[in-house]
Amino acid sequence: MKKGVDVFVKGLFRENPILVLLLGLCPVLAVSTSTRDALCMGVAFSFVLLFSNIIISSLRRFTPHHIRIPVFIVVIATFVTITDYLVAGYSPQLHRNLGVFIPLIVVNCIVLGRAEAFAYKNNPFLSLADAIGMGAGFTIIIVLIAIIRELLGAGTIFGKMIMPEGYQPVIMMILPPGAFLIMAFLIALQNKLVKK
Repeated sequence: MKKGVDVFVKGLFRENPILVLLLGLCPVLAVSTSTRDALCMGVAFSFVLLFSNIIISSLRRFTPHHIRIPVFIVVIATFVTITDYLVAGYSPQLHRNLGVFIPLIVVNCIVLGRAEAFAYKNNPFLSLADAIGMGAGFTIIIVLIAIIRELLGAGTIFGKMIMPEGYQPVIMMILPPGAFLIMAFLIALQNKLVKK
């Protein structure tokens, strides 16, 4: 149980996929202009990572080493397709906002990397803990970046006006350079906390 907790915590902070591993940055830059879109992207990503890790870990003893990557891709693509259809069916507007970034989860280096580096080598329980930690770490950071970008760039959070009347939005924050700036500050903050 303690090992499972350690694996979970690792994904949240010590090996956060965005701030430490610097993986999966494409959706972080593109989708984090809106808090709602970022939260949905984080949930979709976490869903795919969770079920992919469990299935890949369960199949690891039956998967020949030389065909493991195609097996990983098929498993991940299955859950990405389910996620894509669910989002399209329940929220067509959100599906349009997220665009190509849900299908691109198939080749997201975090998902494929966790399948190769962790799920293929560990039991389903530890793979579940890893997926929950990495998914939560990804979701927390993408939502935090989106909150800052949306607040500074539009004066809103979840589409609700937060800033006082007459607020002049910082347009750069809703452009990709704004995401890079915020990520840089978050990485610096995390490095400072880790050094303490």
